[in-house]
Amino acid sequence: MSVEDSKRKTQIVQDFQSKMDYDELLNCMRCGFCLPSCPTYIETGGDEAASPRGRIALMKAVVDGKMEPDKDFEDQLSLCLGCRACEPACPSGVKYGHLLEEARDILQAKKKHSLPVKFVRRFFFDQVFPHQNRMRTLNSLMWFYQKSGVQKLARATNMTRIAGKNMSTMEKVLPAIPSPLKMKNRPEHIEAEGAVKKKVAFFSGCLMDTVFMETNDATLYLLKKANCEVVIPQTQNCCGALHAHSGEKDTAKELAKKNIEAFEEGDFDYIISNAGGCGALLVEYDYLLKEEPVWKDRAKAFSDKVMDITEILYDAGLPEMELDPQVVTYQDSCHLRNVMRTAAAPRKLLQSIKGVTYMEMKEADQCCGSAGTYNIIEQEMSMQILDHKMANVEKTEAATIVTANPGCLLQMKAGVEREGKRDSMRAVHIVDLLAEAVKYGEKSLQKA
Repeated sequence: MSVEDSKRKTQIVQDFQSKMDYDELLNCMRCGFCLPSCPTYIETGGDEAASPRGRIALMKAVVDGKMEPDKDFEDQLSLCLGCRACEPACPSGVKYGHLLEEARDILQAKKKHSLPVKFVRRFFFDQVFPHQNRMRTLNSLMWFYQKSGVQKLARATNMTRIAGKNMSTMEKVLPAIPSPLKMKNRPEHIEAEGAVKKKVAFFSGCLMDTVFMETNDATLYLLKKANCEVVIPQTQNCCGALHAHSGEKDTAKELAKKNIEAFEEGDFDYIISNAGGCGALLVEYDYLLKEEPVWKDRAKAFSDKVMDITEILYDAGLPEMELDPQVVTYQDSCHLRNVMRTAAAPRKLLQSIKGVTYMEMKEADQCCGSAGTYNIIEQEMSMQILDHKMANVEKTEAATIVTANPGCLLQMKAGVEREGKRDSMRAVHIVDLLAEAVKYGEKSLQKA
């Protein structure tokens, strides 16, 4: 071991000792209730180190000075999806997600990346996601790629394979990118269709308001139909979830502060999110900023108002919905279920659609393998989890797989592509399906 590596490991141990919540590490009773809920524990055939309690034991061992934070230790934390399915299963209420994020942040601060990896991380985490105008520029480039004929040429010549099989599949399932013209003049205020039931603010996000802009438009349409008045603060930005999960906590904090300021300017009942991953961080801004007295209370006031779109739609009510007869199943967004604790509302909304036969998927609450950037960083495990997920989808005989998060949506679309089911199965965001059902229902009423 070089002197430099030895120094790095010593600094990591010191940071673990000073920053990790030791009481939370001790809170784990090693009872094993988390094991059946952990995808990597299951997929590795019961490797204890690949379980939540195993990883907590590894973290504690580093803090106690009983083991070095070596490559195996870092690899094991990287292999974790961060799905937090262990938290609802834990009788002691261990906040495993908080421990994992702190550990990753410590490791990332001392990590020596190769120049290509360093460039990619800095480019996306610092130069793109925090700046909505740059997100829109990147979106325009992607639109040009799709519409100019470059995409067809790349596919015809198998150029997409250069990025690897998994990335090639992901390229195939990207949605139709909105044009630069459509990206202009995004709405700031939406009136309720009838008497106002709730006044809400909409968290439009970064990827959701560019690549998935049509889903955001469908969200605003549904809120209008549910008689909600909607305000869309224009100074909001990226939620910071990808940063927080990838060891970029300082940037996540800065993004959180900007969002808190943006949403403090209005008077509304709730802050609505339509992406489970975003919503899960928004409801934990108070934890993210817990050590900053100036921001802690402001963050708590913000987080207390955050609600998932399915909760407000179920509470406020939608017009009668209808679709052509089809079997539908639902794949939970891990963070929506495990952090925001939203699981019933989306299912009840789907079950209320005339023409839909809802079939609950086995292990719908287990991660699909997307997990932010996980399906890029840990491709083998991600695809292994996805293959098992698709086997469970197959058993439902569903023609439509519904998700509630953009990453999950792309992952399930990739699963459909990998299984060769594109002609008989689709994956859709729940908002898009509900909007489709409301419009179909209105047409049926007009015909009647």
